[in-house]
Amino acid sequence: MTEHNEHPWSRRLFLQQGVTLASLAATTPLFIERSARGVMLPLGSLVSSQAGVPEDRVLVVVQLGGGNDGLNTVVPYGSDDYYRLRPQLAIQAPGRDNGALAIDGSDGIGLNPAMGGFKELMDEGVAGIVQGVGYPNPNRSHFSSMDIWHTADPDGKNNGWIGRYFDNTCSGTPNPEAGVAIGRQAPLAMQGESQLPVSFERAELFRWMGTDMDPKLEDPYEQIARTNHVGPVEEDRSQNAFLKRTTLDARVSSDKVRKAVARSPLVTYPNSNLAGQLRMVGAMIRAELPTRVYYVTLGGFDTHANQAGQHARLLEQVGNALNAFYRDLQAQGNNGRVMTMVFSEFGRRVAQNGSSGTDHGTAAPMYFVGDMVRPGLMGTHPSLTRLDEGDLIHNADFRTIYASVLEDWMGTNSNTILGGKWKTESLLREG
Repeated sequence: MTEHNEHPWSRRLFLQQGVTLASLAATTPLFIERSARGVMLPLGSLVSSQAGVPEDRVLVVVQLGGGNDGLNTVVPYGSDDYYRLRPQLAIQAPGRDNGALAIDGSDGIGLNPAMGGFKELMDEGVAGIVQGVGYPNPNRSHFSSMDIWHTADPDGKNNGWIGRYFDNTCSGTPNPEAGVAIGRQAPLAMQGESQLPVSFERAELFRWMGTDMDPKLEDPYEQIARTNHVGPVEEDRSQNAFLKRTTLDARVSSDKVRKAVARSPLVTYPNSNLAGQLRMVGAMIRAELPTRVYYVTLGGFDTHANQAGQHARLLEQVGNALNAFYRDLQAQGNNGRVMTMVFSEFGRRVAQNGSSGTDHGTAAPMYFVGDMVRPGLMGTHPSLTRLDEGDLIHNADFRTIYASVLEDWMGTNSNTILGGKWKTESLLREG
């Protein structure tokens, strides 16, 4: 900032750089001044400003970082080519020791035996798998491919697709409480032009941290956070008023989040990284935070060497965490209003490498959980004989999946958000 800057605390600048003034979050929830005085607004009243947008529906995104091996997750055990190309890594057919878990109604396709928790949800009709998801001219770089998935842009140069959803449904009014990400950094997918999500690793870190660095900062912060009326309409629109409201919003929101997460869940979660993140999400949903999208991440899927044991442990964590999360929502009575979507930036190559692992590939499955989800397998498994230089050819563009999530579940027009018409068959069950 310089002395020539007439309004140094612009909204965008505050959202990008004003972290230490309010919390460790990328930005802060918009409860406005009345919230800090204890006059809470109705649930969802600030989540959307568009008529017809369902404000009670929640999307939970689970990112599997590193490139999950889809062929050893959704196993084509009926294919001789699968066993020919993966003589050591292939999962055996059902009925054999540590064999695949057969999927009802499928023909030669099953789940990795470590995915028992997810298979249980499939058997109950509340989980589905979209096979062969990818995009044209696939990029095998972790960073570039993840940017493409996060932005829904072939060049990976746009704002995040979820951030653009918030920009469109909140009419440009910063309302980051609509999105919460668990982690050190807010994912690109959640970052819009005017919308940025709350982001924290642990709920206790979502608080004002300025006095940890310098106790002298407490008085200025308290002056900003005073609950006196900010003045007439003209003053309410000023940068100072914005800073004051945002600071108040941060205090109220951080108190609510920490209080919510401190409660014991209604079910027992596994002791794992992903389960811990989903436990926090479940707690915030139970506390009725008006949050539209939650985002969690599990890494470790870049299995270039000695894949078998590492991959099985990761898949067990994923399956059991998703199962516990659904049971928690079920116990809360929220299982009908929360859809969980699981993706990875790419799959692995069809043939195993010389290090008992697999290298970066292309198409891979996506996974969905919720009472609203079409159960079982969706789409067609990629061919193992018609390959692109040893890689799978995708059967579904990931933007068609995003379009269904946005239109059929989140209740918004996806054309503007995704930059074109991608709507195809719905992920939701009929009726």
